[in-house]
Amino acid sequence: MLGEMSSVGPNGASGRITALLGPTNTGKTHFAVERMLGHRTGIIGLPLRLLAREIYDRVAASVGRSRVALVTGEEKIVPANADYFLCTVEAMPMDRRFAFLAVDEIQLTADGERGHVFTDRLLRARGIEETMFLGAETVRPIIRRLVPDSQFVSRPRFSTLTFTGRKKLSRLPKRSVVVSFSAPGVYATAELIRRHRGGAAVVLGALSPRTRNAQVAMFEAGDVDYLVATDAVGMGLNLNVDHVAFAGLDKYDGFSRRDLTPAEIGQIAGRAGRHMRDGTFGTTADSRSMAPEIIERVENHRFGRVEIVQWRNVALDVTSARSLIASLEAAPPATHRNVLARARDADDYLVLKSLVAEPEISALAKGRAAVKTLWEVCQIPDFRKTMAEAHTRLLGRIYRHVMSPAGVLPTDWVADHVSRLDRTDGDIDTLAARIAHIRTWTYISYRSEWLSDARHWQERSRAVEDGLSDALHDRLTQRFVDERTSALLRRMNEKQPVYGHVGDDDAVVVEGYALGHIEGLRFVPDRTALPAENRGLRAAASRVVSREIQLRAKELASAGDKAITLTSDRTLNWRGFPLARLTPGKDALHPGVALLPSELDGEWARHVRKRLERWLVDYIGRTLQPLTRLTETEVDAAGRGILFQMRESMGLLPRPAVENQLSRLTRVERAAMRQQGVRFGANSIFLPAMLRPERSALAAQLWQLHRNPTVTPPSTPAPRQSVSAQKGVPSGFYGAAGYVRLGRRAIRADAAERLTGAVHKQTRKSVVRESEDLTALAGCSGEEFARVMRDLGYRRKPEQPGAFIRSYRRPAKAEAVTKRTTKGSASSDSPFAALGELAVAAERRRK
Repeated sequence: MLGEMSSVGPNGASGRITALLGPTNTGKTHFAVERMLGHRTGIIGLPLRLLAREIYDRVAASVGRSRVALVTGEEKIVPANADYFLCTVEAMPMDRRFAFLAVDEIQLTADGERGHVFTDRLLRARGIEETMFLGAETVRPIIRRLVPDSQFVSRPRFSTLTFTGRKKLSRLPKRSVVVSFSAPGVYATAELIRRHRGGAAVVLGALSPRTRNAQVAMFEAGDVDYLVATDAVGMGLNLNVDHVAFAGLDKYDGFSRRDLTPAEIGQIAGRAGRHMRDGTFGTTADSRSMAPEIIERVENHRFGRVEIVQWRNVALDVTSARSLIASLEAAPPATHRNVLARARDADDYLVLKSLVAEPEISALAKGRAAVKTLWEVCQIPDFRKTMAEAHTRLLGRIYRHVMSPAGVLPTDWVADHVSRLDRTDGDIDTLAARIAHIRTWTYISYRSEWLSDARHWQERSRAVEDGLSDALHDRLTQRFVDERTSALLRRMNEKQPVYGHVGDDDAVVVEGYALGHIEGLRFVPDRTALPAENRGLRAAASRVVSREIQLRAKELASAGDKAITLTSDRTLNWRGFPLARLTPGKDALHPGVALLPSELDGEWARHVRKRLERWLVDYIGRTLQPLTRLTETEVDAAGRGILFQMRESMGLLPRPAVENQLSRLTRVERAAMRQQGVRFGANSIFLPAMLRPERSALAAQLWQLHRNPTVTPPSTPAPRQSVSAQKGVPSGFYGAAGYVRLGRRAIRADAAERLTGAVHKQTRKSVVRESEDLTALAGCSGEEFARVMRDLGYRRKPEQPGAFIRSYRRPAKAEAVTKRTTKGSASSDSPFAALGELAVAAERRRK
């Protein structure tokens, strides 16, 4: 079995067990350290490696480093004659006995991820002379049930904790900690504080101790007055904090997003006010309001009791991999199942199951020693937390190497992995990822039996981590604490004059510091450098910007047409930068122009708008010339009506909609209209010249702007021949683009005519068969093609897949011609113009 530890003192007598319970700022940890130093030997298990390092430094300064050991997952400092051990709870050496033993934050027995480790220490970890469990009052019933011989001591908080409501980030008092619950949230909040208050330190659980200490040192020294952290700040980190502000009241716990419990809020808020100095807490940023009942419970330290704690079997059977898995899956003892719940599957268990499923690993894991080694490999932590498969593959390779005849990891293989991480370039996230990765190798380096020169790799990985940590601290400081910005703000606050100019790269520079840049005719402030509330600084930047914008407006007034473009989102750009948006006008071909927000005003704004309006009129006239010249055709009232409708619909009309007017056209009028590019098709009347992609896209864009100005323009179908019609997009939009709706397809008008002709040609054989030629024209096959055929007036022939026959009744959606045309029109237009008439005649004959 693995993990046995004695729970009794000398002569079989159990040492005294004390549960020291109370809220934050009651001096529990300090008291435990003093008690430990009063014994010959001692050990304290702490919830965070950052806290373990902090207490280690304190004890080492008191009794000397030669007597103190630090043991965490990836950091081990163990002098030969160490008397006192400061450890993370997971790293406590369970095979050693100490006169004094303490476990901090024992209420974490209820934690879904790590709770089973704390529960194991509660059940089995004992000092020879004294045992102490430190935590919140919420865990009292559990300790009383599981450790009935415990003595309980309650400690009151030294200072009061008061809720002060919601405050803007820009109004937070100095010496504040802002708590967010994700790394992106921490970074975003820190940037806002940098903009408003000059800078902030940053603390996350993923930071190395070296980076964390450097960041905290800035805050403690007063270089910055604000610290932004994750909820890791709630676990015992002792800081000089007056106020805790919650930037959110929910967090992702690894499975789902949930609200913070009152106890979690109290744990974090309790960081405010140290020793006898009172503290305050509240909300900020986008956090919702805190419920009154939660506020009352936090202020009075009244939280719900822990009723169930997490448990995992530690009496592991390593006779085989199968028996090891079975022992990990064991249920809690029957006598305590009402308080012990089997912990959810942890990462080490999941990795074990994955590796055992591999035939090669399974073959190697034979015998107690091999299975024990496999379990030790599976417990190598994945500090990256986002690469489970890659981590499993890495552990598989480690196990194969360890179980090879050499029995150790190849030096070249380890060197390659470590050297790839020995780079200090990259941004904050890149450096943090490398630190997480090197921490895994630091952990491995302390398994001396797996390496031929473990000490070398301990020093090497530690050196890489230190280099990365220093680089990360520098990046964090550069990003979130800008000394030049702080100095500039101080000068503005002292009302001293400032000077600036616009650089060749369009950067707006004030007192030698870039505060933003100019895009087109708009000033874009650097939000990290130009606080919104600092009107003086903005005024200085505005004076510089105003002069440059006027010069650019003059340049635009005389610029050539090629410098201005219209984008698909109805924006007019100059030099690639947006200046204005199109607005609905008197009709689709005459949209208006509205300038986007900029530093222009008065006369200069009018000049710019007039220039853009002239360009737009010329651009539409040139691009849509086949459409705009339709009104030049000399025809009578019926012809003018058709041409007017074509112009309104941007060049395409369904033929049934104007069949009566078509019947009144003379041959001369038809010829005149064809001379202007009009084609009379079986499905529609359209302008083939408008089917060119650039004309199609512009026509559809202008149609949509005029009919639905508030709706985001759909993507235009051009230059494709056939597309799937988007749900909710009106047929008029596709018609403006030169496309006909058939079934669920939008088919370009000329292709629709070719398709109709090909179908009609086959109709003379009584049956139309689905072919590659027809589906290519329709751009679809199968059921979609059947829908197209249905709109053309055909239905599937029973028991003959791919065969279609003329429908007995015309579908409601059909756009084919069904009304009788004049003899002249039938003979002089497309040979398919009388398609509907022929179909009706055929129906009558059948009847």
